[in-house]
Amino acid sequence: MAVESDIALRILTALGNYLKRDPKIIRPDHRLRDDLGLDSMATIELLYQIEEAFDLQIPDQDLQKLISVGDVIGYVEGRLRPSSPARATGLAAKRLPAKKKG
Repeated sequence: MAVESDIALRILTALGNYLKRDPKIIRPDHRLRDDLGLDSMATIELLYQIEEAFDLQIPDQDLQKLISVGDVIGYVEGRLRPSSPARATGLAAKRLPAKKKG
C-alpha cells in the first residue's frame, strides 16, 4: 500500500523517529504492539506526540481502536478532514440579521 498523504508521511516519520527506525520500512498494516513492539506506555507517549503535532485530542475511548499504523493514519485524517458545507452547524451556518444603519 503506497502512503501518499502528508498526514501519513508525518505520522510515519514520527513513528520512525520514536522507534529509531527508517520510516520507509514502517507500513500501515503494522500493528503498534505486535509488529512495532510498543507497550501500553510507549503507545500513549507516541499518540500524545501525534496529538501535539496535529493539534488534536484523542479521547480515551478512541485509543483502543488504534491498533495499527493505518488505524492511526485514518483516525487523524478523519479528524482533520474539513467537514462538508452541508453539515456545517453553529454560527457559521446561521446568518445574522444585518445591522440597521443610522
